[in-house]
Amino acid sequence: MSKKRILSGVQPTGNLHLGNYLGAIRNWVEGQSEYDNYFCVVDLHAITVPHNPATLAADTYAIAALYLACGIDLEHSTIFVQSHIPAHSELTWLLNCITPLNWLTDMIQFKEKAVKQGENVGTGLLDYPVLMAADILLYDADKVPVGEDQKQHLELTRDIAVRFNHLFGRGETVLKLPEPLIRREGARVMSLTDGTNKMSKSDPSELSRINLLDPPETITKKIKRCKTDPVRGLTFDDPERPECHNLLTLYMLLSGKTKEEVAVECQDLGWGQFKPLLTETVISALTPIQEKYKAVRNEEGYLESVLRDGREKAGAIAEETLAKVKSALGYSKPL
Repeated sequence: MSKKRILSGVQPTGNLHLGNYLGAIRNWVEGQSEYDNYFCVVDLHAITVPHNPATLAADTYAIAALYLACGIDLEHSTIFVQSHIPAHSELTWLLNCITPLNWLTDMIQFKEKAVKQGENVGTGLLDYPVLMAADILLYDADKVPVGEDQKQHLELTRDIAVRFNHLFGRGETVLKLPEPLIRREGARVMSLTDGTNKMSKSDPSELSRINLLDPPETITKKIKRCKTDPVRGLTFDDPERPECHNLLTLYMLLSGKTKEEVAVECQDLGWGQFKPLLTETVISALTPIQEKYKAVRNEEGYLESVLRDGREKAGAIAEETLAKVKSALGYSKPL
């Protein structure tokens, strides 16, 4: 029996942080042997907001190398760059033409980000959920790992697939409907400067996040300066102490201890005792990732060969799906 296929990706905008790792990538790694995995660096999505052209290519390669450093195994997974496969852009245009505009203007993330960009908001920001749908549908993905903030996008993907199959399938299923793969509870990592907001690459403050490639002295500084409260004794799940809950959760996830073990260990600690403990745990957890990252980048030609193989394997599947879509729409085959 063939394995079910998973598709997921990360934007190459800034360094990956603990939120990306604990909320997504570590889960990919732990479950990858169960699935046929396709993990891409979604660099087309990166330009839906203002970006730096001088660093886009380097950031793209860095994310791909971090996939490998975090434990993505090429025996079970394929790594590729979104823009290296033109079918992503072509299918997006074809799906644009059957996607009602109001479906896109109703997307919550568009409304939130459009407010930040003001009157200069680009069409790409409105349209990127269709690009995301194309990413998923191109690979006949059975499951897509999603968090709360991405559920609406997966629902849109399913709506687009249903609409396309109804209008052009002639009784056949041209595009497979993907199912959500819900992340396990407890991997939602919040900002170090505000325990009520998610840790984010877009936060202007570097102190709000711990990046996977931060050196030990930077990690130490960030944890020393992270927001806490004046209460002695550390506890989970107190709505009046979101930062306390977040930092204990980080310690729990990176130490491998249970919630109950951490609760007992930390119930009488002050911040002056806990912060060095958390610092040591974070550094210990990230050191193997950083060492593997350096090894990947230092092996000449290795990363390029991984991405070249990924492009060929993923591209073959994408082209097959694109051909089915174009045939259903009535296009002629290339001569």
